[in-house]
Order: sequence, then C-alpha cells, then structure tokens
Amino acid sequence: MKFSEAWLGEWVRSDLTREQLCDRLTMTGLEVESQEPVAQPFSKVVIGEVQTVKPHPAADQLRVCEVSLGKGASLTIVCGASNVRAGMKAALAKVKAVLPNEVHIQETQLRGVTSQGMLCSAAELSLGEEGQGLLELPADAPVGADLWDYLQLSDHLIEVAITPNRGDCLSIQGMAREVAAITASKWKPLSIPKVKASVPDLFPVTIQAEDACPRYVGRVIRGVQPATTTPIWLKEKLRRSGLRSVSPIVDVTNYVMLELGQPMHAFDLARLEKKIVVRRAKEGEELLLLDGSAVQLTTETLIIADQKKPLAIAGVMGGIDSGIASGTQDIFLESAFFTPAVVARQRQLHQLNSESAHRFERGVDPALQRLALERATRLLVDLVGGKPGPVLEITAKKGLPRKTLRLRRERIESILGCSLITDKEVKSLLESLGFECKKGKKQWMVRVPSWRFDVTQEIDLIEELARLYGYHKISPTRPVFPVQTQSFSEGRITLPRVRRLLCDLGYHEAVTYSFVNAELQKLLDPQQEPKPLVNPITADMTVMRTNLWPGLLGTYLYNRDRQQLRGRFFETGLCFVQENKKLLQLPMLGGLLSGSACPEQWGQPVQELDFFDVKADIQNLLQLTHISQDRFIFKPFNHPALHPGQTAMLYREETPLGILGALHPALRQKFDICEPVFLFEFNLDTLLLARPPYFSEISKFPEIRRDLALLVDRHIPTQEIRDTIVRSGGEWLRQVNVFDVYLGEGIPESKKSVAFALILQHATRTLRDEEVAEAVERIVGTLRTTLGIELRG
Repeated sequence: MKFSEAWLGEWVRSDLTREQLCDRLTMTGLEVESQEPVAQPFSKVVIGEVQTVKPHPAADQLRVCEVSLGKGASLTIVCGASNVRAGMKAALAKVKAVLPNEVHIQETQLRGVTSQGMLCSAAELSLGEEGQGLLELPADAPVGADLWDYLQLSDHLIEVAITPNRGDCLSIQGMAREVAAITASKWKPLSIPKVKASVPDLFPVTIQAEDACPRYVGRVIRGVQPATTTPIWLKEKLRRSGLRSVSPIVDVTNYVMLELGQPMHAFDLARLEKKIVVRRAKEGEELLLLDGSAVQLTTETLIIADQKKPLAIAGVMGGIDSGIASGTQDIFLESAFFTPAVVARQRQLHQLNSESAHRFERGVDPALQRLALERATRLLVDLVGGKPGPVLEITAKKGLPRKTLRLRRERIESILGCSLITDKEVKSLLESLGFECKKGKKQWMVRVPSWRFDVTQEIDLIEELARLYGYHKISPTRPVFPVQTQSFSEGRITLPRVRRLLCDLGYHEAVTYSFVNAELQKLLDPQQEPKPLVNPITADMTVMRTNLWPGLLGTYLYNRDRQQLRGRFFETGLCFVQENKKLLQLPMLGGLLSGSACPEQWGQPVQELDFFDVKADIQNLLQLTHISQDRFIFKPFNHPALHPGQTAMLYREETPLGILGALHPALRQKFDICEPVFLFEFNLDTLLLARPPYFSEISKFPEIRRDLALLVDRHIPTQEIRDTIVRSGGEWLRQVNVFDVYLGEGIPESKKSVAFALILQHATRTLRDEEVAEAVERIVGTLRTTLGIELRG
C-alpha cells in the first residue's frame, strides 16, 4: 500500500515525525518498505496563464505564446505542444530554472524567435507519464505562484507491506484508523451525506449466487460528461498512490477505492441489456477484458452479466464491451461485496491481477458498499455532472453477521507472560481499533468490527493488545510447561541419524516442492498416474509427485548449469501414489549422484562414478539397522527411467525396500547430460526398521578359515552362490566373504573364477580338522549338484 503523507494527514494528525511514524508502523506489524519524496526537485517553475497563441513565422509545428506571470509581467515562449491555447494555465519554467535530472532552462533562439523559458508537460517535471501535451492547471490556480508550493510537492510517499490478513489497511481510511490507534490520537472519519435522487430511474439487479455476493449496491447516473478533464488534485492523489489517471469516471472509482477501500465499477448504461445478473458463468462463455485479453469462462467463475452476455469477472476485471467510452452519457455505478475465497479462486484460475482483486481476496468491509457509492456519486456529479437515480441495494437473506468473541483476563496473562496491561487499557486499546467491548467478570465480550476479517478467535484479540501496547514493553520470561520426553523405539532408526550419515558421506540435503512438472514426472515414473492439482501455483507445477526424482534431477540440472558437475543430493519427503482410487502418502528417501567418484586430487586419477559406488553408500546406510548384511539382497531390476543393465531392487529377505540405478541413456540424451548420473529411492517405513540391541557371548575359541576358488558359469549371480554356501555350511559357519573375482587367461569364456573365504568357529570348543574338512566337502558337493560349480584346479 503506497500513500501520501499529506493525504494521510487530512485524516489523522499525530506528534510523531515521519521516521518515528514509520518505525511505529513497522513495530506493530505494518512493515514500512520505503519512504521517498513525491517529486524530483525543481526550481523556478511557476503558474503561467497563456494570453495569446500565434503561429511561428518559420515553423509550422511551433507556436509563439505570450504568457502572463501576473502583476503585469509576461514572457514570450515558443511552444510545440498540441494542447496549448489562450486562457489556459500551465507550468512555466523561467530562465535559470532547474528541472528534474538537472535540466537547465536558458533563453534560446528557436527559428529566429527568442523563447524566454519553457511551458512544461507533466513528464518534464516528473509528475506523470504524459509528455505529449502541457500540464494543464485548474482555472483558479493563482498566476505567478510557485508550482512546487501550489502542488504541495514537499510531501512524501510511504509504502507499507500489507500482509494478506490485513486487507483493512489497503486504504487511506484503514491506515488512518491504524495510525490513530498506534499513536493514541484522534482521526476524522469522512462525513458522507446521501445524494438525493434527481431522476427516478432504476436498473434491475438479480443475484443468483448469494453465497458469493451477499450484497450488491448500484445506481443510475444520467447525463454525465466523460470528456471532462480530471482535476489536478485528483490526478496527483492517484499518482502518489501508484495509479495513473485514465478518465474522470474511472479516476473517481479508483480514488474511492484508495480512500475507503471499496473497489467499484462503472458500466455504460446504453450497452446493458434489460438487467444486471450476478451469477456463475456457463460453460463455453467468453469475455473480452479491459486489458484486451480474451478469457474462457468456467462454471466456477462468478460474473456480472446482463440479460444476454457476461460483462465482468466479479471483483477482478471488467469487460471491454461495457466499459466507459468518450461517447458515454449514462452510467450504472456498481458497489458490491464479494466473498474473498471466490475472488481469490477465480483470480488464480484465470491468472489475472488487479487492484480490485487484491483487495477483495483479502476482505473488503461488507458494511462499506453504500457509503462508497454515495461518495463516488457526489464526486462524479461535481466533476462530470449528471443526475443520479435512487440507490438499489440487495442484501442476502442470511445477511452479513459479525463475530462476538470472549476475551479472558487469565488468558491474556498466560499468553503474554505478564499482567502489565490493565483492564482499562484492554478496553481502550481494543476500542481504538473499532472493537466494541462489554466488561464481565474477569472477561470481556468483544464484538469484532466488520472490516477485521483476520480476527476470528481469542488469541487474535491478545495479539492486537500486544502489538498496540508495545512488544518492547513486555519483558521476556521463561516459558513454564511440563517436560515431556519423546520415546524412541530401538526397533527403528531415527530420520536425523539417516540425514547425518548421508551428510557425512558427502551428500547435500535438498528440499523441493511436492508439486512437479507433469511431463518430467511422466518421464521419471511412467508407471504411475500422478494426481493433478486443481489450482497449480505455476504452469510447471501441475501434478503431485509420485517419486522424489523430479526435484532431485531439477536440483542437479540447476547446479550443472553453474559448472557444478560433481553433486551428491538427497531428499526425504512424501510422495503421492494413487492406488485403488485412494491417494497414498508415502514417506520416501531419494538420492542423486553425479560426476566423478572422488573429488579431484593429485594422489589418484579421476575415476568415473559407477553402480558400485552408489551401492556402497546404500550399504553404509543399511549398517545403521544392525541387521546382518546377509539378509539384504540386491537383485537385477528393470525401471523405465533407469539403465536396464545397471539397476537393482533392494530386498530385506522378501520385503522390497527400494531401487537404485543409473539414469537411462535416453533421458541423459534428452537433458544433455554427459557425466554419469545415478538415482536411488527407498520407502522410509521399511528402510528404517532396525534390530534392537541384544547380548551375544563371544566365543573364546579360535576361528578357522578355508578359501574356495570356484569355477562358475558367468550368468550365475555371486549372491546365489553365497546363499547356497550359507544354507549348506551348518551352524559353525560364521562368515562368507568374496575376496576375488577373475576373468581372463586360463578361464573359459563362459566361466568366471570367484574366490570365497569361509570362517568357521565353535562356541564351546576348538573345531577339529576333519570336522572342518567335512563341512567344506558338504558345501562343495551342494554347489556342484545345485549350480554345477566346480573347484578351480
């Protein structure tokens, strides 16, 4: 919200300086973002009256003007503006005047005629964007007066960041009410008398969507003159609030919106068919908006229509076909209340932004519509003439109820941790904001004003007391609450422990959106149909993720584009999978690795990342579970997004935990990825299961090791061989480790040599050699009969 300090001063006066006021506003929750002068400095610019305008003897586009400075003084000015005419009053920069951007005015010769200064446009004085014509001043502007003083340009602009819950502060009236409460000063509410009807004309209005539009107020004004020039005072107030002047009628509606906070709209009455209807749009209806864009309406869109066609998207933007034009003679002036959620929904649905929608979706005072209409009517009649008809007001049967809340003394002291605010101060502070307080026994019944949509419960009232009383006055105290310890099951790993381990392994944690691009999600998980979002926040976030890879891949590509080729990222979060018409929310752990296996260094050559580097990280993670690694099995697996020869599914016995593998070559090509990229994803519910600690006596008898070099068919997985050894090894077999795999000279092409170390140990005695030999023979025999494996000669 940007406003002029002088305009605010018309409503409320305080003894604070501008800096003190801005500081107080910030400390009470209305953060002041900036303060700046309303105009760039200029000097020796006065109000001049053009006496005569004659053609330039040597230039068709120039005019020679005689401009009066008052008291008999006048200057000859050569001017090329199209709107210069005798009798007008304009801004005159005299010789030696200094304009914004350090432009110095000197006496000059223009095609043989001496010009003793310059008549200025608004753009040349940095007072607007209009640069084609002169800045025309009111007829009662005092000739010869300093323009800086006449326009009160010593004013300052204050811009406040209004949070979404404080829509009541999006007006001068709202800011004045807030400043008066903050500074304990009085403010002057605007006196708005009713404008009597001078014509009997009414235009019918029907509300078909009372839930979305509980109140609608309108009136006909006949015989307006839209070609009238907007007065300079009104243009300046709009400019100082960040709005440009359009036309007198539009300017008045914008002015009332800034002044009172009520957005309004004016329709050309001649373009309306029979009646106004507030309704939901019909499927297939289209509306050409004031900004020139065409919108396809849906059945969710609340519109203002007439008997035949849509006229406007309610609370957001009007249509071009019913707007005010230069030939408009009669208007229908609208002032309505639209439900905030409805306006917010359709603004986002149609991706439109406007000052009206900004206010309606934050909440406009539902008691303001009649007052705003009367105010706008008076301004229009004074500026563009016309004869107003009677006011038509429609309010829904349910009405617009106001809330009454209970505020307890003990609750105030409990939340604020002190009893500094007296009962008298509680009543005074709340009433300064417009609340009505009725004192009871150790409590108040507080009626919330119609403009405070954000106050819905007792804690909101306490917040109002705290910020007005002053947070700096409330001494900090230690909170007192019962200590509650959280119990952790020894049968699960905690998620922070997983995060710490991955960070120790060189990973960076990523936090990405749960909403992802539909096309990217389909590439990375084509087997799942993602849940589409009804109201996506951007065009690239239209579905809910079914796995964590879209966010991780996006993080990797962002870093890759900034020359960070070696990356380790992980993320924990929910994925959303549809199963049997239900949407499951699955807690998942995902990761991405790219670049070389180790950071670049002199001690070893650069080694490209491979599948076993990823597998090693996962095995480190599995160590946290204290479950024997024998129970975890990696099996080959096919996934559409991963390399068919470098992908595995991880099982704990028969339970699948997740998947890991290299990004599919087709996807690497699509995303122009040259370096290797590996992905993994695991279900946290199953991955975090651990074996509780238990006691096991350590044998004091020696271990015996036997090595087996086996000649194996290449297609037989080493895991299958190991499982067979474990099953046939007996109770004395403690460990089975692979320590060598050989392919090459002396080994047939269809074979491979795999060497296993067998560790045997008895719990209560030393094993004899013949017992060990018997166990080894039993293992070799089982391998030979089940897998066709022989000992290597």
